[in-house]
Amino acid sequence: MSSDTVDEDPAVTNFRTYLRINTAQPKPDYGEADIFYKAMADEVGLDYRSVEVVRGKPMAILTWQGQEPTLPSLMLYCHTDVVPVFPEHWKYDPFEAEKDTDGNIYARGAQDMKCVGIQYIEAIRRLKKEDVKLKRTVHIVFGPDEEIGGKEGMGMFVHQKTFQDLNVGFALDEGLANPTSEFRLFYGERACWWFTVTFQGKPGHGSAFIEDTAVAKLNKVINRALEYRAEQEQRLKSNPKFTLGDVTTVNINFLKGGVQFNVVPPEMSAGFDVRIATDVDLVKFEEMLHQWCKDAGPDYTIEFVQKKVSQQMSCVDNTSPWWTAFDSASQALGIKIQKEIFPAGTDGRYIREMGLPVFGFSPMNNTPVLLHDHNEYLNEKVYLRGIEIYEKIIPALANVTG
Repeated sequence: MSSDTVDEDPAVTNFRTYLRINTAQPKPDYGEADIFYKAMADEVGLDYRSVEVVRGKPMAILTWQGQEPTLPSLMLYCHTDVVPVFPEHWKYDPFEAEKDTDGNIYARGAQDMKCVGIQYIEAIRRLKKEDVKLKRTVHIVFGPDEEIGGKEGMGMFVHQKTFQDLNVGFALDEGLANPTSEFRLFYGERACWWFTVTFQGKPGHGSAFIEDTAVAKLNKVINRALEYRAEQEQRLKSNPKFTLGDVTTVNINFLKGGVQFNVVPPEMSAGFDVRIATDVDLVKFEEMLHQWCKDAGPDYTIEFVQKKVSQQMSCVDNTSPWWTAFDSASQALGIKIQKEIFPAGTDGRYIREMGLPVFGFSPMNNTPVLLHDHNEYLNEKVYLRGIEIYEKIIPALANVTG
């Protein structure tokens, strides 16, 4: 279908324009995105600045000054980068933002999470047009590298003076779509551990029965990990109150080693992606990993690429003024909120580690979960409804007293 925008809501046109900026890893076009953010800030009437903690990886900050700027501010966060694509599996070019006859907009980042960034801006555009006044200053922040762990993005930014000067009191970050009519809100996330287990073993000829090989020892650890994985999967299936964020997932995502078919390799490695539930003792979990390896045999190493050791969660009961404000706005909108632990990782974890409350929320209901999937899309009606939702939630949060 043609990308003609005649009679299209300008907020949808802006969304599609943003989606056409290719910010896919490993070479996201942050420069073009920064130009877009500045243009939007100028158009809406927001202060704009761009800072680089790491060269070539800007944090864009769009600010709406509140009437009481000494109060801790509200930060609306959105990461700029998106995951890679496999174009041969897409119905449309993933960076053309084609809209079909049903109003579905196909593009990488449509759900994760470019929709949210533009919804923030468009909601504030409406609020400013209506001459709404907010007590707290609002900062819309766009950050780099979330899809590769965020270490050189939000992970470093929270330790900079620029972040401290924002005087953040509360933040919103990304959530997930929901196929049902409810909206999902995330108040914490599992600890993400990425690590490699490597065994050394006896090499030899491929025709012999070599003892204590690296392959045999690594295989024992893999089997223990898969047994644990199956136990956790059964826990999830057997408890209807559980969501994915309530259990620990284990996936073995790469194997490395070997020279050629007739040589038993002296070394083998496996790469693990483990997301640890918030009720698990992390010290005991690491002890369990080492015990698996010790039981398999000597000469092993565990090398961590990422190892989150904090398990902070944000309060989602009426003792929190932020939750009370969010909940009241949701009730006024007539939307039902489903509270969960986020099953994967977001940049919100770095903000929580600074002792600040964060809710993960992307207003997409009646929508399949398509983040990182082929043919990622978001329907324009769902997108526009999200702007209406933020138009109520942002003032509620920005006017929290105390």
